[in-house]
Amino acid sequence: MHRSKTLRWLLALWLLVASALLHAQPAPPAPRIGVLTMGPGDVFWERFGHDAIVVSDPAQGAPISYNFGYFDMEEAGFIGRFIRGDMRYMLVALPLDQDLAYYREVGRGARLQWLNLDAAQARTLAAALADNAKPEHARYRYDYYTSNCATRVRDALNQALGGRLKKQLESRSSGDTWRSESLRLAAPAAWMWLSFDVVLGPAADRPLPRWGVDFVPRRLADDLRNVTRADGQPLVATEIELLPQRQAAEPTEHAIALWPWLLTGVVLAALLAGYGPRYPRLLAVTAGSVWLACGTVGAVLTYAWACTEHQAIWANRNLLLFNPLCLLLLPTAWACLRGRAPTSRAHTLLIVIAVLAGLACLPLWLQVQPQRNGHWIALLFPIHLAFANYWATRKA
Repeated sequence: MHRSKTLRWLLALWLLVASALLHAQPAPPAPRIGVLTMGPGDVFWERFGHDAIVVSDPAQGAPISYNFGYFDMEEAGFIGRFIRGDMRYMLVALPLDQDLAYYREVGRGARLQWLNLDAAQARTLAAALADNAKPEHARYRYDYYTSNCATRVRDALNQALGGRLKKQLESRSSGDTWRSESLRLAAPAAWMWLSFDVVLGPAADRPLPRWGVDFVPRRLADDLRNVTRADGQPLVATEIELLPQRQAAEPTEHAIALWPWLLTGVVLAALLAGYGPRYPRLLAVTAGSVWLACGTVGAVLTYAWACTEHQAIWANRNLLLFNPLCLLLLPTAWACLRGRAPTSRAHTLLIVIAVLAGLACLPLWLQVQPQRNGHWIALLFPIHLAFANYWATRKA
């Protein structure tokens, strides 16, 4: 009896010690979280750079890159959705080495910022990314400025930090805008620079807080270096270069000087006024080309405002300069090419187009939701005015 009681006590004590030892075992280490920032490339959709979130969990093997920048141009309806502003991108999880293979091949640099997250934050973020990468959750509606590869990384980090990232970045601003950053990054390709500058409306000229500017991957990487945790420690623990940037680095911003545009517009208007009467057919060809270009661009801007979700293009004041009414003047150019004078209706339309081009100055002067298009006004208003003035004396 006494011996049995002793054995029961020893068994209970052994179970108690075993349980204590089991619970005393250290928890598995938290995953390490990093932000991977890639440099710009040659293809137009690579001009802005790219980024991803890296999760290094020893329990799962090789580091995983969570990349929000995947799309499928062969997907049914992709082009139509692109035109309507309803594009669908997806988050893809793949081994870091595999993700870097393309950038290594084409010479785009890559820098990795390891973050100083606590264990709970790192585990929460890793779990959220793994869930988000599942096929049923991976797709998202893409927007160039508000929902792209960089803003998705930014938002995921902000959620893991309990909103601390946004709180720090919303209070800072460098005066950058969607337009200034777009033109800076598009500058190596003239056609891309011109396209952005013409199609972006007044929404693209609002000064942004750093939070808004972080739609550009490198800007986000720069800002992460200045973010601190709740205990005052820097968010970025270490930073390493994984790949060198062999392609051209990001260009710096250059202000648009007004005088070359104004000088070009005035000189062209003077040439039209001075040589138009001597070479009426050449003038007709020139006018037809200008009206075709302006009218086509204006029709695109009108369609984008009325029929798409590209909000950065809406309410574009360049519609007063690239006026779709110019398309109605194409028969006039053809008639003048054949030696006939324009009709009274065409003359009235010429005056209306010139007056509307002049009115483009008004919101810029009043600073009512200003759009940075003074250079386009300086170029095109004198030309529209020259056409209207020349044919004023040639009514049928």
